[in-house]
Amino acid sequence: MNFAYHIKECFPTLQGEGARAGRAAVFLRFMGCNLWSGREQDRSKAVCTFCDTDFRGVDGPGGGRFADAEALADHVAACWRSGTSDASGHYVVCTGGEPLLQLDAPLIDALHGRGFEVGVETNGTLAAPPGLDWVCVSPKAGAPLVQRQGDELKLVFPQDAVAPEHFEGLAFRHFFLQPMDGDQVDANTVAAAAYCRVHPRWRLSVQMHKLIGIP
Repeated sequence: MNFAYHIKECFPTLQGEGARAGRAAVFLRFMGCNLWSGREQDRSKAVCTFCDTDFRGVDGPGGGRFADAEALADHVAACWRSGTSDASGHYVVCTGGEPLLQLDAPLIDALHGRGFEVGVETNGTLAAPPGLDWVCVSPKAGAPLVQRQGDELKLVFPQDAVAPEHFEGLAFRHFFLQPMDGDQVDANTVAAAAYCRVHPRWRLSVQMHKLIGIP
């Protein structure tokens, strides 16, 4: 059987970073990325070497293979109901890996049909399909930036050869610096905060979900 969508995990949580931090959401994590295989032995040769996410396989909570958009949208709706009794405010964050390798107009339409506002977190190397309600782009050094407009540009900071000022002319409503995670996260946070103080167009984004211990 051919499957249209391969999902690493799908679970109810709170949006942990950026302009919508704290909002109830279903996180729909798609398998696969075009900037790294997800295998540690390939990390040093990858375009993106600092990813902190497991997007390989379909073995995460709520993960699986789905034959069509309707089946996956039903699954997302069931995840929402498992997290809240509120019938309003439906929000799904499509993430990865790189979700735009799989996310398409039929799935967006199916999610809208179940009352969801649909957001995406993408590395920007692929054009976003029409119909999305929230587009967050996180550029990566060495990767082409195709999606040059949206709601939120979230730059992991610092990255060699990628200065924040390179993006200020793009058509985004919000500009965030997010300190790179890892053993230098404290120093990176200090550096990002200092940059935001001097360049007030940029705001600091911290990974709230890691700080308070939620998925």
